[in-house]
Amino acid sequence: MLLLDLNNPKLIYRNPILVVIYDKRSNERSYPQRYRSLLEPHLRRFYLDELDDARDNSLGIGIVRLVVESENKARELAKNLIDKAKEELIDTLIQRKVLEFIETIIVYKFPNLSRKEIETMLNLNLLKETRVYQEAKEEGKEEGKLETKLKMIPILLELGLSIQQIAERLELDVEEVRKVAE
Repeated sequence: MLLLDLNNPKLIYRNPILVVIYDKRSNERSYPQRYRSLLEPHLRRFYLDELDDARDNSLGIGIVRLVVESENKARELAKNLIDKAKEELIDTLIQRKVLEFIETIIVYKFPNLSRKEIETMLNLNLLKETRVYQEAKEEGKEEGKLETKLKMIPILLELGLSIQQIAERLELDVEEVRKVAE
């Protein structure tokens, strides 16, 4: 079997290993009969729910497990992974990125928790420095600016400015100003 790298057609893999990761064995899909003889010798399957018992207690596998772990187990696993990352990763840039990744997973896993609650849960203060937090903060600022501009429209109309003038001054779309004016 040959596998070509589409990004580099000159690169040919003679004995590729194809990795498929399932959250649990029951979600495994079967492959069409005509492809099985080609796939089977090269296919490696991993079941995340079975990695609990695995001897490989690596940081990478732990992070993958964190994605599918229940909320109850995710809290403890995230704390352990953070400790492990701090112990094992010497390069501070890589360590920081791994910690941010773990925090991002937790942010998505617990959407109803506040930033402070997540920081407390993970015993961390790094959440403010993560890209997810910074982007959310920036979005919040932009939404706040827009809300303020929209509140100014009736006041500026009372002062006698036209819809066109308001749109120009507030750097808004004329249609947006017109909707608020009505």
